[in-house]
Amino acid sequence: MSNKEKYQPKDSKRKGETALSAFAEYVEEQQSIRYPTKGPTKASAGTAHDAEDPEHHEELDELFETLDLEDSAPRIPLKQLLLATDDASIQKLEKVVVERLEEGFGEAVFELGFEDSGESMDLTTAEWNVAYNRLDETAHRIRANCQLLMTKHVGGDVEAPSVAENPGKTKGCSGKVLVRQQPGVIEDVIETRIAVVGNVDAGKSSMLGVLVKGDLDDGRGKARVNLFRHKHEIESGRTSSVGMEIMGFDSKGNIITSDIPGRKLSWEEIGKRSAKVITFTDLAGHEKYLRTTVFGLLSSSPNYCLLMVAANNGLVGMSKEHLGIALALNVPVMVVVTKIDICPPNILEETISQINKIMKSPGARKIPTFIKNREECINTATQFVSQRICPVFLVSNVTGENLDLVRTFLNILPHHGRYNSDAPFEFQVNDVFSVPFTGTVVSGIVRSGVAHEGDNILIGPDSLGTFLTTAIRSIERKRIRVPAVSAGQSASFALKRVKRKEVRKGMVVLPKTEGQPAPKVHREFIAEVLILSHATTIKTRYQAMLHVGPVQQTCAIIDIDRELIRTGDRATVAFRFVQRPEYLVPGDRLLFREGRTKGLGIVKQVGYDPSKPLRGKPGETGGGGEPSGGGRAVEVGA
Repeated sequence: MSNKEKYQPKDSKRKGETALSAFAEYVEEQQSIRYPTKGPTKASAGTAHDAEDPEHHEELDELFETLDLEDSAPRIPLKQLLLATDDASIQKLEKVVVERLEEGFGEAVFELGFEDSGESMDLTTAEWNVAYNRLDETAHRIRANCQLLMTKHVGGDVEAPSVAENPGKTKGCSGKVLVRQQPGVIEDVIETRIAVVGNVDAGKSSMLGVLVKGDLDDGRGKARVNLFRHKHEIESGRTSSVGMEIMGFDSKGNIITSDIPGRKLSWEEIGKRSAKVITFTDLAGHEKYLRTTVFGLLSSSPNYCLLMVAANNGLVGMSKEHLGIALALNVPVMVVVTKIDICPPNILEETISQINKIMKSPGARKIPTFIKNREECINTATQFVSQRICPVFLVSNVTGENLDLVRTFLNILPHHGRYNSDAPFEFQVNDVFSVPFTGTVVSGIVRSGVAHEGDNILIGPDSLGTFLTTAIRSIERKRIRVPAVSAGQSASFALKRVKRKEVRKGMVVLPKTEGQPAPKVHREFIAEVLILSHATTIKTRYQAMLHVGPVQQTCAIIDIDRELIRTGDRATVAFRFVQRPEYLVPGDRLLFREGRTKGLGIVKQVGYDPSKPLRGKPGETGGGGEPSGGGRAVEVGA
């Protein structure tokens, strides 16, 4: 790190942090361009309407649809449906449960005892038991199961402790019930991706080893050995690559583990027995592996980020860098403080106060919620859709303290993400393998659309910007063969007639459609960026490593909408890829760095016309001293 960067003024750093939260909200709004939530029919209808009426607002349409104001039929109270015995009411309750499961991607938490409006049903104990049995019967009828998480004023094993301490005004019985669909086929399994980040020696790999295997750590790295991919990782105890591990829950909320103590189940066994799978991406914590960590964070499209903090070290080093990237990507963050068994109480207090201070800072604007019991765990998990909340767990991998709370939290964790299965198919390549007797295999995330075995596809671009025509030989999810995959799922494709050297990380897989023009790739693009930290000023010709999803390549700035930009500035910038053209779409999130993270942004436009500069006179030369004339799309044949 240079002296300039080390002694950067505090007010300059604070300016970058303050601008981060506002820019993250802007990026989230712009993501609707990249991943629209509606199907094509509604979207096209909305576009036509917008053309006629410039004052038309789609956000209001979504609000009205949610409120269901157009439905003139009177809504039947949920209490009436739960307590009624006639067939018509049972069918209506079944419809309500199905709708809630579809909204939650196959699972939903019911507040039994409260209407959808939040009004109490004032159930007696007998009525509550009838209502719970009715919900359970309805769930079984649609191939789902109920798990009773917590009750109030009902009694029993899962009664909330707060009821005895503070009875409250409402005496009506209530409870939280998790309803989860039993997957009919493997491809219906709920998948939630969690990126695990933190400073080196924070206990990331050990924590995952304990969670997945079920056995406690011995304090000397016994639990983490299974997660390492390379010999040098086992010897040093440091992760240097992107590791993957999965954890399964069945439809009743039980963890899928082996009946034999110490035996680790294979991915195939976990996948076949699970209704919900948590995929952990174990990322490197050491500073020299930051490039790998940033690639893992952007390419795996995590639904959540798990920040690990060692109690005896605090939020130091790369932890802050990883937290900043997660906040920039608008990924909900949860914190796990490890090693509390060996940490002196005064040091633990310092670590907790530091987490409080950083989470409440203008850059993060989170509300840290320290989870000490099951009731707090369930309440926080059901409310975690609000990104303002940041759950914090204090655990020990050696004694097992509070690990059950982490498992309960992961079981209830709602699915979070924006995907569109109705849009054209797009798949980004995160890794490439050569498998004996199978051939070339690419793995990654389905960004949008649906793909089936045997589909004709295009994969590219290569160094010249061309796409290869091939077909999908077979598809696997979590090492289990499936006939199809849809948006939001991670998968691996075995490709026909493609050599390993012809594909690379960062490529994109698109559908091959007869009569359609070849996909366009670009060397230049325009993005709106925010500078998080830079010791001096950034001008044209500045070069940095740029990450857009799985794409990582050196980029040069060829145009800016002002003379120069500094820490905390937002600007419109034109970039040029130095090595080769890439496939980009407006709405893609990007991050650029020179050593540590410098800035983040969102792609506004692909291609750049030098005759229409962002600032200055037409015909000016771009970075590197050559004319910016390559801004036209590179049209390629398949």
